Amino acid sequence: MPKYQEGLDRLFHALGDASRRAMVERLVRGPASVSELARPFDMAMPSVVQHLGVLEAAGIVVSTKVGRVRTYQLAPNALNPAAEWIGRQRLPAERRLDRLGAFLDPSTDKEK
Repeated sequence: MPKYQEGLDRLFHALGDASRRAMVERLVRGPASVSELARPFDMAMPSVVQHLGVLEAAGIVVSTKVGRVRTYQLAPNALNPAAEWIGRQRLPAERRLDRLGAFLDPSTDKEK
C-alpha cells in the first residue's frame, strides 16, 4: 500500500468516531487540556486519552505537557490530505451529474 494511502487510512479512521470528531471541533477554537476535552463526554479519562492518542497518531493533533497538564491543539494543515482526496473524488462525479442533468433537462438545446 502506498505511504500516502496509509496516512489517509489513519486520518479517516481517526475521524470515523463521533467523539473524536467532537474533540477536533472543540480544538478548532484553540488548545485545550485533556480534562477540558473530556468534560462534555460521559466516559472515563483513560478512554478520552485513548481517543486523543488515535488523533495524535493520525497527525491531526499535537500535544505538549507542562507539569501534570497535557494540552492538545490541532496540527497545522492536518486535514488537508482528506480534503484534497475528497475534492478529487467529487469533481468527476459532479461532472457526470452535470452531463446527466443537461441530458435530462428538456429546456436545454441538444443541437448545440
